[in-house]
Amino acid sequence: MAEKSDNKTMVPPAPDEDSTSSFKMVVTMGGIGLVSGILIVLTFQLTQPIIKIKKALALERAIFEVVSGAETKSVFKLEGTELVPLEGEDESAVKYYACYDSSEALVGLAMEASGQGFQDVLHVLYGYSVESGCVIGMKVLESKETPGLGDKIESDAAFKANFDALEARLAPDGDGIEHPIELVKPGQKENAWQVEGITGATISSRAIATIMKSSTAQTVPVINKNLDVLRKGSK
Repeated sequence: MAEKSDNKTMVPPAPDEDSTSSFKMVVTMGGIGLVSGILIVLTFQLTQPIIKIKKALALERAIFEVVSGAETKSVFKLEGTELVPLEGEDESAVKYYACYDSSEALVGLAMEASGQGFQDVLHVLYGYSVESGCVIGMKVLESKETPGLGDKIESDAAFKANFDALEARLAPDGDGIEHPIELVKPGQKENAWQVEGITGATISSRAIATIMKSSTAQTVPVINKNLDVLRKGSK
């Protein structure tokens, strides 16, 4: 007797619905992430030149703000202990902005400085007068300090007045500052090299004083060693 053939067709098991849904979700999320990443890169590339130009313009305005009476400037970079004219762009260079009046006389210099604040790194620009041996202006370029408290370092008139004539004279030995800048409590300023802090914003006030102390200790000796070069810079 002949055997009967089995005509039943084997049906593959249906895919697990949860696995299919998870796969689709992963693909979708991956696609969204890829598109988002591309958009972020494109946005950065398109806006970076604009941001760079705006920062340069803001810095230009700030330079003539912290060195009152200046009309022109020359940019120098530090090479070892010497200042040389900066030609072109050099992002890594330590820059000294020598500022001159209408008769091409050196009025002062503007320098950038930075240091840790309460929230993030603080970036400032300050002016320095060789004739008086004083800081003659200070402006905060970038800050993320606490609104209403730490950000008073940018707007508090009494605090900003500390930097109208803040003594930072060269030490007799030519190395560093004779009286390093220091922070004191509100109402306790007795010396021309002291910075009177802001009530409620002690950390941010101290950060600015520390930045100024550190920067002037480095820049003032360099400025005095290169006065001849700086005075001829606009000619």
